[in-house]
Amino acid sequence: MSYKTFETDRLIIRPTTLEDASFILQLLNSPSWLKYIGDRNVHTIAEAEDYISQKITAQLERLGFANYTIIRKQDFTKIGTCGLYDREGLEGVDIGFAFLSDYTGKGYAYEAANRVLTAAFNDFNLQEVCAITDKDNFASQRLLEKLGLQPAGEIAFPESEDPLLLYNIKP
Repeated sequence: MSYKTFETDRLIIRPTTLEDASFILQLLNSPSWLKYIGDRNVHTIAEAEDYISQKITAQLERLGFANYTIIRKQDFTKIGTCGLYDREGLEGVDIGFAFLSDYTGKGYAYEAANRVLTAAFNDFNLQEVCAITDKDNFASQRLLEKLGLQPAGEIAFPESEDPLLLYNIKP
C-alpha cells in the first residue's frame, strides 16, 4: 500500500520504513532522546527493525499515518522524525518529534511538525491533536506553543516517574 509523503521547502517527510533502521537506532540512543523520551531498549539494527515493524509500520497500516523520517533535501541526510501517534494511555492522536543534535536550532523541527500538523487536519481529518512533553523539555514546549498547541494540564503514564505536560489543538 502507498502512504502519503509530504514536503516543505527544505524537507522530505516520508513514512519510516525498515530501510531507516540504522538511523532509528542512532536517534533512539541519542542523548536528548534518552533524556526526554526514554530508553526504548533498542540497541541493535535487528531491534531497530523490530521497533519499526511493531510500533511504526503496524500503526501506519492500521491508521494510514505514523512516524515520518525527516530528510534534508539539500543532501538527503536523515535528520530526525516527526509523526502522529496513537499512544496507549492517551486519548486522541499525539504529535511528536525528535532530531539529532546537529540539526536542532535550525527551524527543521518547526518546519516538519507544522507540515505534519497540517496533514493531521487536512489529509487525515483529525478533529484534535495533542502532544506530551517532559516538564524540563523547554525547547519542545516552545515549539508546541509556536505550532499553536495550548497547555491542557498534566498526564501520568505508568512507565513515567513524573507526570508529563499535555497540550492540544483543534483545527
